[in-house]
Amino acid sequence: MKRRRWQWSGLLYLAPGLLLYLLVVIVPAVQTVNLSLWKWDGVNQAIWVGLRNYLDVFTDPVLGRSILHALILILFFCGLPIVLGLLITALLTRHRPRGMAVFRLVFFLPQVLPLVAVGIVWRWVYAPAGILNQVLGWVGIQTQTGWLGSWNWALPALGLIGAWVQSGLTMMLFLSGAGAIDPELYEAVRLDGAGPVREFFTVTLPGLRAEVGLALTVTVISALASFDLVYVTTSGGPYYRTTVPGLLVYQKLIAGDVGHAAALAIVLSCTVLLAALAASRLSRERGDRP
Repeated sequence: MKRRRWQWSGLLYLAPGLLLYLLVVIVPAVQTVNLSLWKWDGVNQAIWVGLRNYLDVFTDPVLGRSILHALILILFFCGLPIVLGLLITALLTRHRPRGMAVFRLVFFLPQVLPLVAVGIVWRWVYAPAGILNQVLGWVGIQTQTGWLGSWNWALPALGLIGAWVQSGLTMMLFLSGAGAIDPELYEAVRLDGAGPVREFFTVTLPGLRAEVGLALTVTVISALASFDLVYVTTSGGPYYRTTVPGLLVYQKLIAGDVGHAAALAIVLSCTVLLAALAASRLSRERGDRP
């Protein structure tokens, strides 16, 4: 009897949070699924079309290119920050310089800056008369390229902005995780004659298993769901060269195509969820290996 009372009291404590989650997450998700089954411009009478919106989504060539762009951005948003974060963490854990608090602040700074401000600043950097072209001119490379408007360089330039932003998060995670590794493990491998590379793969990388999994999950989600950075810097141009699924949802809503936007949002949400589960499972499987 006491156990049942305890269970009911626990549910009462959780009820406000569950109610808030229901109103903020579940109800809008159900409404979005419902909207995806109708053809509606947001004003006039909606027309039932069933799964036709989803069929149009999967046969849209622009969507196919946007998914490819999102996959390419994963290499920049995820691959570069994780590799760079692991490299800097390995260097700092081996030498442990003074002023680590300053290092943490500098590394994490890009993560706390508003992405709108980041996008505007990097537009100045990539402008034809921007800082990047000036620096290239100092080393003898004269160019007036507008990098974010270039057919070939717009997507890599955008990816490098994302890599710069996400690197603050990965470095902060890895430095925090490295601080929890037992120093005796480093002493043991050094007494065994291990060099920097062996020390990294023997002690540092296994000790950062959980942090790498978290960084992988967060950065993959950021790459797939990117919108604000793309919107501020390129708006998907030039000629859909940097369009991503999140931007397409916004564009379809602005165009009054609510049904297609809802269907695309559902597909994007499922893709992000599957990618997050895959990243989490991959890091867990690697960590379980002897």
